[in-house]
Amino acid sequence: MRLLRIHGFDLNCFEFDYDLTWSAFLMNASGKIYGRFGGRDAKGPDTRNSLEGLHFAMAAALTEHRKNPAANPEQPAQKPVYAEKLPAAKMYARNGCIHCHQVAEILREEQKSAGTWMREKMFTYPLPENIGITLDRDRGNLVNDVKPASPASMAGIKPGDTLQTLNKNPVHSFADASYGLHKAPLTGEISVAWQREGKSMDGTLSLTEGWRRTNITWRPSIMDLLPSLSVYGSNLTPQEKKALGLDEKRLAFRQEGPIHPSAYNLGVRENDIILGVDNKILELTMEQFLGYVRQNYLIGETMTLNLMRDGKRLDLNVKLK
Repeated sequence: MRLLRIHGFDLNCFEFDYDLTWSAFLMNASGKIYGRFGGRDAKGPDTRNSLEGLHFAMAAALTEHRKNPAANPEQPAQKPVYAEKLPAAKMYARNGCIHCHQVAEILREEQKSAGTWMREKMFTYPLPENIGITLDRDRGNLVNDVKPASPASMAGIKPGDTLQTLNKNPVHSFADASYGLHKAPLTGEISVAWQREGKSMDGTLSLTEGWRRTNITWRPSIMDLLPSLSVYGSNLTPQEKKALGLDEKRLAFRQEGPIHPSAYNLGVRENDIILGVDNKILELTMEQFLGYVRQNYLIGETMTLNLMRDGKRLDLNVKLK
């Protein structure tokens, strides 16, 4: 089934990452979903996809379908939810079309109206790397790498293992794993099962505060929430940093002119040395620093901009716009 528009389709059934460029449901005619395919990260729209991976996920879904071709959805029937009928959709439906990323915006506005929205809910469909797992691109449940001291490592998962379920969700693709993590709590524990050399194993993943966070600046649904700190300039050389008594790896760049009006209004002046924010020692370049701000702060939040002027430390209180 190919959906060219989201109008008229029940969001309880077609629940996916609405910011994606492309995604697929592997399902039967009764609405039983065997798996999903599709996904991305900040590097690009197809960094997690391949034809081999799609074939692997389709074959796994077909195997499950053949076990019970008449299988019905696991979830009991719920009242259908249509994006275009939600109150917050009125501002998007002027042209008779709601883009998929606007579904995420509509649902966010609905949560705000209900008082249930919170900052962490921006971080939808977390990457498997957030729990310490790197999955194979072509064989979507094969664990290629496990980060030391991560939740996955603490649970006992090792490279070469095959994921079976994540948060009780069958895994045959990156999208399956991401969906399982999307349904996980902001903190707490979820189940995980895997195979090693044909032997079934299981464990628990402990999720601490902030585990969902990753680079989400690519998501069109949150562009209205991300700030822009309009500072820019040339990174200092190691020699220049040493002369100022700074570590050669830390962030330090010289503000160039002409200064953007918004930065000038904050108190930034030409030749200021930008050192970071909130007294954090960041080992970043100027370009990485601007991305860091967008990844970690929202419009309307306040922070302290740390800089040096004429060799003296200066802190500016900034409200992000």
